[in-house]
Amino acid sequence: MRSLVRETHLRPGGLIYPLFLVPGEGIRRPIATMPGCFNLSVDEALKDATECAALGLGGLLLFGLPAEKDEAASGAWNGDGIVQTGLRALRAERGLSRLVMIADVCLCEYTSHGHCGVVTRGGEGISADYEIDNDASLKLLVKTAVSLASAGADVVAPSDMMDGRVAAIRSALDAGGHQQTPILSYAAKVASAFYGPFRAAADSAPQFGDRRSYQMDGANLREAMREIDQDVAEGADMILMKPAMPYLDVVRAARERFDLPIGAYQVSGEYSMLSAAFERGWLERDQTILESLISLRRAGADFVVTYFAKHAARLIG
Repeated sequence: MRSLVRETHLRPGGLIYPLFLVPGEGIRRPIATMPGCFNLSVDEALKDATECAALGLGGLLLFGLPAEKDEAASGAWNGDGIVQTGLRALRAERGLSRLVMIADVCLCEYTSHGHCGVVTRGGEGISADYEIDNDASLKLLVKTAVSLASAGADVVAPSDMMDGRVAAIRSALDAGGHQQTPILSYAAKVASAFYGPFRAAADSAPQFGDRRSYQMDGANLREAMREIDQDVAEGADMILMKPAMPYLDVVRAARERFDLPIGAYQVSGEYSMLSAAFERGWLERDQTILESLISLRRAGADFVVTYFAKHAARLIG
């Protein structure tokens, strides 16, 4: 009876699993801050992707850790970059065709300073006197998005929070023959403490300063709606909220205002704090995972990016 009248449902096809790709072969390196998650070489990522497809997951969200970093984030837009290489390998596997391949578009994993855009400094070397050059950053983000689409990404997902990035990427994709490649915009991405474990996983912590000049103030709901409005006006096909559980009100407000597909990203900090409680026996794993995901769906998310995707799919599949 409870199942019959349930208002909100989970399904494996509405879950997206993130993968962290690294150069090399045979690499499955545990991420210390995220129990059960790994940095994977492409051959190992293929194994995880095959498992995800068998479980009926909706797709993968791909991040990359390059062999080398520089201030131009060249590993992000290089045609032979780690995510581009991974996309071609994933695309070559016919059994993975049901998985939507989403490529994160950002520079922080690829820059030597760890910021999501081009840094201009007032002094020499690492300095607190710096600014993020928005327009110069757009040029690199555009190159990255086109490179990822050319390598086989079904969806490009800009997560940088630079102003005007969606319009710039849309224009470049169309000009490059990728008119059918949709944009999943991290439209409301908060400058959050909940990203800490991810930054260790992706080796993307800023070497100086912080990201508050371009990521949102979590106290501002109305500003979040303006950010989404801008991205929708510029051509975003889908929007993503990040983090998820601390900002359920943002998910709900966006759902009531916009008719685009909306996703929520259950970020590394959410995953890691729950995992720590599971390890100590403070919370029951299965029920807690499902309850946390149901809360995101109930708030209005059509799909959820989560490191629990495989485990949840086994529970609900």
